[in-house]
Amino acid sequence: MLRFRKLHLKNWKNFASVDIELRDRMFLVGANATGKSNLLDAFRLLRDLAVPGGGLAEAIRRREGVGTIRCLASPRDSDIEVGVDLRDGTDDAWTYELAFNQDHRGRPLVRAERVRWNDDVVLDRPDRDDRSDTARLTQTHLEQVTANLCFRHLAAFFSSIRYSHLVPQLVRAPNHSALTSDDPFRRNILGEAAQLNAKTRDARMRRIRDALAVAAPQLGELDPARDVRSLHHLSDGTLRLVGLLWATMDGEGPLLLEEPELSLHPEIVRLLPQMLARVQRRSGRQIFLSTHAPDLLRDSGIGLDETLLFVPKAAGTEIGPATSAREIPHLLDAGFSLAEVAMPRTRPPNVGQLVLFPNA
Repeated sequence: MLRFRKLHLKNWKNFASVDIELRDRMFLVGANATGKSNLLDAFRLLRDLAVPGGGLAEAIRRREGVGTIRCLASPRDSDIEVGVDLRDGTDDAWTYELAFNQDHRGRPLVRAERVRWNDDVVLDRPDRDDRSDTARLTQTHLEQVTANLCFRHLAAFFSSIRYSHLVPQLVRAPNHSALTSDDPFRRNILGEAAQLNAKTRDARMRRIRDALAVAAPQLGELDPARDVRSLHHLSDGTLRLVGLLWATMDGEGPLLLEEPELSLHPEIVRLLPQMLARVQRRSGRQIFLSTHAPDLLRDSGIGLDETLLFVPKAAGTEIGPATSAREIPHLLDAGFSLAEVAMPRTRPPNVGQLVLFPNA
């Protein structure tokens, strides 16, 4: 199974230029508006390029154009770059790199697309055909089955990326039956469950029922294995927990989670890292999640190299693992938790002035 091992971003939203080492589990920690969601969105871009019905034009349309994506600290008209290094079970190394911009009509254009396998160059665009027919540059080779034969497994892997940020109010809203699992807010998660074959659906629901019996014992009479639609009536927190549990069982590719602690009791939040570690042992999938929750970071099993700190600067957000701060290991040795030493480093400057609102 492929794994992401490095991420390179240039001129991407909050980031003028970042290069990040990736582990099988990553915790993204930072203040509001520092780019945690935007970093996850770089992986979603790869998915949008590769899934059927996707591609470069559609991926950029979903993000409201190249100009909206480009980092505000970057020069105007500068190329945007997204690149990943991957390794598979045989320790073969793969690299996919994409640089894009737009033409005078606002159409996204490939400026460079490269694929490497170990030391071999599999793809290097633009090539001679691209230069003779620039319309070819409106599409990536990743999205074309006639062009990606030598690296089609990369497209399949990118297509397996799942993002989950369930919003209970949207789940309960009517008229979402046409939505698919590509919807980031999982508005039709109950419809997805109903469409699964009975054996798979009931097995997942039994596991969710057992988890709910521990997390919310007052729901003892609820039997989600018998009646999926009954989940509509759960509280926001319980429904979000159901969505989180469902997401961990829904697929084998990388899982992107947006603030999974929302609406959950602190004691449940503290157990999420252990639960996700167990999911990884069973499925082998990578899990990247953003969080603002100190309780989630109190788990002693979280490694410093699994924790990315987002620090805003004038030229764009900088990202580094918790190991990059020399004092953090010493503070942990002194008995402080990761939450106590990591959260203050991402604290917004002058946040105390909020108490002055509304000012005169």
